[in-house]
Amino acid sequence: MRRFLRPGHDPVRERLKRDLFQFNKTVEHGFPHQPSALGYSPFLRLMAIGTRSGAIKLYGAPGVEFMGLHEENNTVMQIHFIPDQCQLVTLLDDNSLHLWSLKQHSGASELREEHRFTLKGPPGSPPSATQVTAVLPHSSREVLYLGTESGNIFVVELPSFRVLEDRTITSEAVLQRVPEDYCNRRSCELVEALREHPKNPDQILIGYSRGLIVLWDLQNNKATHHFLGSQQLENLYWQRDGSKFISCHYDGSYTQWPVSSDNRHPEPLENFVPYGPFPCKAISKIYWQTTKNGLPYIIFQGGMPRASYGDRHSISVVHGSQQTAFDFTSRVIDFFIIFSSEPTAEFDDPSAMVVLAEEELVVIDLKTAGWPAVHPPYLASLHCSAITCSHHVSNIPLKLWERIISAGSKQNIHYSSMPWPIDGGTNIAPDPPQRDLLLTGHEDGTVRFWDASGVCLHLLYKLSTVRVFLTDADPNDNMNPLGEDEWPPLRKVGTFDPYSDDPRLGIQKIYLCKYSGYLAVAGTAGQVLVMELNDEDAEHVVDHAEADLLQDQEGYRWKGHEKLKTRDGPVRFEAGFQPFVLVQCQPPAVVTSLALHSEWKLVAFGTSHGFGLFDHQQKRLVFVKCTLHPSDQLALEGPLSRVKSLKKSLRQSFRRIRRSRVSSRKRRGGSGNASEVQEANAKFDQDTLQEMELAPVQRKIEARSAEDSFTGFVRTLYFADTFLRDSSRHCPSLWAGTNGGTVYAFCLRVPPAERRMDEPVRAEQAKEIQLMHRAPVVGILVLDGRSNPLPEPLEVAHDLSKSPDMQGSHQLLVVSEEQFKVFTLPKVSSKLKLKLTALEGCRVRKVMVANFSSCKTDDYSENDLAVLTNLGDIQIISLPFLKLQIRYPCIRKEDVSGIASCVFTKYGQGFYLISPSEFERFSLSTKWLVEPRCVVDMPEVTSNNHVHNKSGMENAVRKS
Repeated sequence: MRRFLRPGHDPVRERLKRDLFQFNKTVEHGFPHQPSALGYSPFLRLMAIGTRSGAIKLYGAPGVEFMGLHEENNTVMQIHFIPDQCQLVTLLDDNSLHLWSLKQHSGASELREEHRFTLKGPPGSPPSATQVTAVLPHSSREVLYLGTESGNIFVVELPSFRVLEDRTITSEAVLQRVPEDYCNRRSCELVEALREHPKNPDQILIGYSRGLIVLWDLQNNKATHHFLGSQQLENLYWQRDGSKFISCHYDGSYTQWPVSSDNRHPEPLENFVPYGPFPCKAISKIYWQTTKNGLPYIIFQGGMPRASYGDRHSISVVHGSQQTAFDFTSRVIDFFIIFSSEPTAEFDDPSAMVVLAEEELVVIDLKTAGWPAVHPPYLASLHCSAITCSHHVSNIPLKLWERIISAGSKQNIHYSSMPWPIDGGTNIAPDPPQRDLLLTGHEDGTVRFWDASGVCLHLLYKLSTVRVFLTDADPNDNMNPLGEDEWPPLRKVGTFDPYSDDPRLGIQKIYLCKYSGYLAVAGTAGQVLVMELNDEDAEHVVDHAEADLLQDQEGYRWKGHEKLKTRDGPVRFEAGFQPFVLVQCQPPAVVTSLALHSEWKLVAFGTSHGFGLFDHQQKRLVFVKCTLHPSDQLALEGPLSRVKSLKKSLRQSFRRIRRSRVSSRKRRGGSGNASEVQEANAKFDQDTLQEMELAPVQRKIEARSAEDSFTGFVRTLYFADTFLRDSSRHCPSLWAGTNGGTVYAFCLRVPPAERRMDEPVRAEQAKEIQLMHRAPVVGILVLDGRSNPLPEPLEVAHDLSKSPDMQGSHQLLVVSEEQFKVFTLPKVSSKLKLKLTALEGCRVRKVMVANFSSCKTDDYSENDLAVLTNLGDIQIISLPFLKLQIRYPCIRKEDVSGIASCVFTKYGQGFYLISPSEFERFSLSTKWLVEPRCVVDMPEVTSNNHVHNKSGMENAVRKS
């Protein structure tokens, strides 16, 4: 049997791999990209959001989430829940209708598409004849009323979507009893709104765009009332008792109409332009909510004066003498009011307003004085300022977790204490096994701390670095520039603010030590801030130090942006992470790598010019190392520079093409003779080339020249306590890898704790390794005598890791974009390699050590490398033998930003941006899986209309 087994095939290992590795995309965190429709079920207390890409997402209580995807990928235009059912109907922009249900399947409930339907007209009729503009699910749960552009209303049976042609309401039938002079002036045009009478299900209100409103009797198939409006209609809303309704119009007005049996053509009770008398924008939606104290809530979207406030996205709330126009920073898609839905209730008594804007969800508490916003537990606006980097920290100690939450709660004092009002369903997922943080750096100089432990990505705390610097905007500026007596009474709400005061503030690298509470953040203009956690507000001076990475070398002139100006004197900081030292790199280029060692009190930083080491306890620069190549002028221009020479770029491109042709001619001339190839490419690694010649399945790697741009760009920094000088003594060390394939190693002498403030930290370069293929170094790792990665700083001191093995020989793993290579220490001789690009044609983009535990037994786990390539594949590679274990397709190779944003976790999970506002969460582990699990009470309506509850159903939702 052995000869039939594939080489290297081990059945025991294969079984173990099945117990360790499994790829799942589990949940999407954040705010849906490009939302287009909103729906709400008062019965289920679930909210639905549709998007332009055809996705539909349902949300209830925190942790209750469902997702579906229309096959057509068309824009979702409207969402309507079927009354008192776990069903909803969506209308897409291709005029198709889709019926969705929450149903039980194999002991779990899921959102499933049941039927689809497109309304068709008679042969030869124009498309407008059946273009659906309004949808009304009737309370009988048996039919849908579909208003169209032609003015006709079609009746469709549920759930079969069969058209009941004999019940069609034609525009001709509607106009039969309308006064002739009105018909001549204003035709019906399209159906703008359909509303069922709140007390009589046999009557529906039909609103036409030209202003005509009709009350239609479904039993007798005739119009009972005509309301002759003079303005273009936008929307309708019934008052709770059915005695009146409100119409809102294109000219910024709303009108109140009485409904009585003795007057078939009633005149309006009131016509009001809230922000007149000047021309105003349309009021596109309105609510009239009754209350016990007699004063109604009038809530409407739009209506602002066109000339002065035509660019505002507003929703106004009026209650007696109180009036506020909530001003949103992005376009309002839709909104709804949560109020008493009990049929026996006499009043609406609204409690909350839920607004779906283009870039965020905002909920306003209407019960509390001042109408404050409610802090959302999900649907966070991740991109309130553009995300520039991410950092994940697993298994946060409880004490640090509580201190971060405490700091965040002090920032949230302006939010309402109201419980989350959309609370349908029950989350039955087990409590997360540990506390995880996801930190996101943003373009505006902020760092946001997210609770990434479970299904809901919840904001815990926001840190701003702006106070350290002098910018054009004062951080104490009021959000609302208008005074209390200004008209209209605008008030800014929401967190979405895409505009940065200064692009140099952008955060590029983050490193948090969960044991000491030290945090290092680095930015676009070469700024490196070291912070510590303080539970109280404080005012202190931030110490400054400069790191000249060019070391006064002549002939270099920085052409990029200037450094940020800092504030003089003491600066006041809120409770939370407070900076105590600023290291400013010169030139002020983007910080490309960052490492923090909280036990040694050292921080290392790198840019495109070099790297440096700073002692943040003594607040002293230890050393800097310039890695800039003499010919690398592009590194001196900076990312914000506009002085790049097109001529120079073209010249470099032609040189690269010429070198490629010359090297290919030399290889063809070699005709497979290894010695000739070595002569033609003397600068290549001999071993590498021989292996390439002997293995015809491998691809040739185009070696980079030392003259290529950005070779000095520092890609990775790594601290390790290992054997660098000899095999008898280990010492602290700092390792740096560059874009040109160079690895630098420095021996560090850190004084003992009792003399730490008296003696300086000393550094001396011990090694310099040049990879012959000169591929960028993306990762460096030291393995101890048992081939385990060295523990994190202070991890052993907190009894969370075994002490590293210092008896056996250590190994150095260098990961470049093209290959993995293991060296022995301290001699740095090559021991093992895995050539990824030569074998598979892909390049390494992200790499991290992850711990995988078996799902079958608790006593087995192993460390492996999780690797993301430029093709979007994730590969798991064993340590220390560098054997490929498994490969999963994860991200589309065209999604460059998604690949660049990917971050792995310590326990085999990961996050990457699928849009500017959404993280996709995935898992590579069979044991660590975070996905929604919830129970939804399914209603059962009997013939006498009494509602009963079925047993709850468990849900394990996966993405369609």
